[in-house]
Amino acid sequence: MPPHEGLVHLKEYDVKDSNVELIGTNIDHDVKYKSAATEPAWNDGQVGQAGLRIWRIEDFEVVPWPKNKYGQFYDGDSYIVLHSYKIGGKEEEKLAHDIFFWLGSKTSQDEAGTAAYKTVELDEFLHGVATQYREIQQQPSENFVALFPRLQILKGGVRSGFTHVEEEKPKETLTLLRIFKHPAAGRTDSIVVHEVEPTWESLDEDDVFVLDRGDKIWVWQGKKCSPMEKAKAAQVVHDMTIAKHVDVEVLSQAESRSRLVVNLLGGGETDQPSFKASRPLTRSEADGRPRRLFRLSDASGKLEFGLVKEGDISNEDLDGNDLFILDTGKAIWVWQGASASTAEKGVWIRVAQAYVRQLQEAEGPGNEGAHLTPISKVTEGSESRAFIKALAA
Repeated sequence: MPPHEGLVHLKEYDVKDSNVELIGTNIDHDVKYKSAATEPAWNDGQVGQAGLRIWRIEDFEVVPWPKNKYGQFYDGDSYIVLHSYKIGGKEEEKLAHDIFFWLGSKTSQDEAGTAAYKTVELDEFLHGVATQYREIQQQPSENFVALFPRLQILKGGVRSGFTHVEEEKPKETLTLLRIFKHPAAGRTDSIVVHEVEPTWESLDEDDVFVLDRGDKIWVWQGKKCSPMEKAKAAQVVHDMTIAKHVDVEVLSQAESRSRLVVNLLGGGETDQPSFKASRPLTRSEADGRPRRLFRLSDASGKLEFGLVKEGDISNEDLDGNDLFILDTGKAIWVWQGASASTAEKGVWIRVAQAYVRQLQEAEGPGNEGAHLTPISKVTEGSESRAFIKALAA
């Protein structure tokens, strides 16, 4: 297929009427870099070195997250996570960077917007070679989950409108944690600890639950839970009881006494023989949606977006003069060619989000929950291992 055949005009992105002519130019980079150079969070002497760094957005500010809370997130907040790691051989070794901005399900528009803006700024500070990921709480990417041996998501947040779970709870307040294995790239021990509604309808026989009443903790083991989930639940309970001395009782669903936990969660009158509650985190599956490659190009004088290929896709299908969107079914990847125009660079996030909205509105297998699909961006010459793997799949 010719490079620009079948592309559809996007009138709202007409280059002639655009106000983004300077995006991607040397002036634009200089302005952004100078702005980034004044951000205290990026200038602590550790950004740009190998390792993991996390910040939370608080009142439009980027605030370092305590290292002892790495892997712990609140559903009312937005975070920026930077993972820097070495790639290449000894002679050509260099640092690669993954930047994730994680959006809690109850985060505010201001917090989410600040996280997205600051992610771009951090990428500029790292000279534009980072891979950027938009992470949604309900459907995190495997690459994000793989960063943490334990991913913990709790209710609350920095805003005053949310209950701060860090504060001591009244003795009769019920807190229910669901513990389950979540497959992640490169890990076999990845466990999620997710706070769920303290009701019997949150129980599931495949997982382990920890019920904290303040003066006592119960561990409810579903009859189909794995040994790893049981072991991880024991670690969670150990961490919970370090600062306070409370009784802990472990109950298997197969035991008649396990009914006590159901009763405490308001299920005293239910005679349900089994418990099945959908997990709070889902995995994106390519269920019937084919792999597709799209091109964003302004070679004709107007920005055009259209399908290039469907099915088998390889590196040979990419062109460094344009910008491409790869839909694997599980994730949306934006590949920015080294010679892409300033207009193409300036609208990639809007085009990617518009594509996701179109998927969500379209009927068909693989489109359910498309709005939760992870969106990531890489630049030619600095492709992440995850993108290379996705392209070759």
